[in-house]
Amino acid sequence: MFHPLSIFVGLRWFFVSFITWVSLVGVCVGVAALIVILSVMNGFESELRDSLLALSAHARVVARDESASPPTASQWQSAAAALRGVSGVAGVAPYIDIQAIATHQPATLPVVLRGIEPAAEGSVTEIARSLTHGSLADLRPGSDNVIVGSIVSERLGLAPGDRLQLLILTVGDGAPEPKLRELAVAGTFEAGSPESDSALVLTNIEDARALESAGRGGEGLRVRFRDVMAAPALAGALSKLMPRSLTVIDWTQDHASYFRAIRIEKTMMSLILLLIVAVAAFNLVAMLVMVVTDKRTEIAILRTFGTSPPRVLSVFLTQGLVIGWLGVALGVALGLALALNVSTIVPVLQNAFGFEIFDPDVYNTAIPSEVHAENVVIIALAALLLTALATIYPAVRAARTAPAEALRYE
Repeated sequence: MFHPLSIFVGLRWFFVSFITWVSLVGVCVGVAALIVILSVMNGFESELRDSLLALSAHARVVARDESASPPTASQWQSAAAALRGVSGVAGVAPYIDIQAIATHQPATLPVVLRGIEPAAEGSVTEIARSLTHGSLADLRPGSDNVIVGSIVSERLGLAPGDRLQLLILTVGDGAPEPKLRELAVAGTFEAGSPESDSALVLTNIEDARALESAGRGGEGLRVRFRDVMAAPALAGALSKLMPRSLTVIDWTQDHASYFRAIRIEKTMMSLILLLIVAVAAFNLVAMLVMVVTDKRTEIAILRTFGTSPPRVLSVFLTQGLVIGWLGVALGVALGLALALNVSTIVPVLQNAFGFEIFDPDVYNTAIPSEVHAENVVIIALAALLLTALATIYPAVRAARTAPAEALRYE
């Protein structure tokens, strides 16, 4: 006979019971659903991060608010040189942001006029990719050319070649005074981020600096890292290289509210979906209790042949753990297969059943999916723990079965 006895009996009762397969499928579906949903949410988070950072810096070096006097040009140049010498920094470029009101009769729109240096290393790669009309070469010093976001262009009715008026609040010796500046639209860009597309107007930094001399602008350095996820650690290291008049702000601080909301949503979604596995675990408890009741005679016979209560306990622990481990293994395999092929599976389902998961007018790209190994490990361990705990009560109940009582009416 196959030894040990508890494994032999536990596996035999597992394979001959239909309800055990139902419990196994429940665990499998719960684990697969968790992996697929979290992978899709990871994909959406990555897409949001990419769109937010398309025209944003991985980190910004700006003057401290409490600084007594703004940094000089030589201080900005020294800071940029120090940043370029740090390992992990892909590029450094100066910029100027000026708050303004854009007008193109009869519409008006609040915008941010951003002066950039088109030839700066690592500063314009994403901008160039986002261009729908025009070229960064059009932003020549003294040309007064601008490139506007797609939503700004749509709301103001702008096209390349049109003239755009910017109303800027100047600050002189007396009261603030608005001044109007006319610029030429040389092109448009679409970064995929409403924050940039609906409010950003790009121009050459020299043209912006000429406007800033009469207005109130924000000067700084844009820093791009080779690894965007290393931004918080690298920003901390860069801060130590900067003078006290300058501070470093990374993208996780600029967009903290977005990603905090996503983390909360992912946590709540994980807890809700974990209930599927919990329900499967409760179903496992009910199934094993039914098996114990159904096998009372067999348990009593085993006991009369000298099988000890711990061995009876191990029979049902074996059965429950096999269901849990096999269900989790199949769930992980199914979940990974679905998560890695979401972009292929979803169109097939939409064509087969004639429905749209997302409105194409709102979201017209493939559903993203990004599998994180740590998520898969945590889900698998949580499911194994729940199914293992679910086997304890039925196994203890089986071990306490009294042979005489079970065989009295047989």
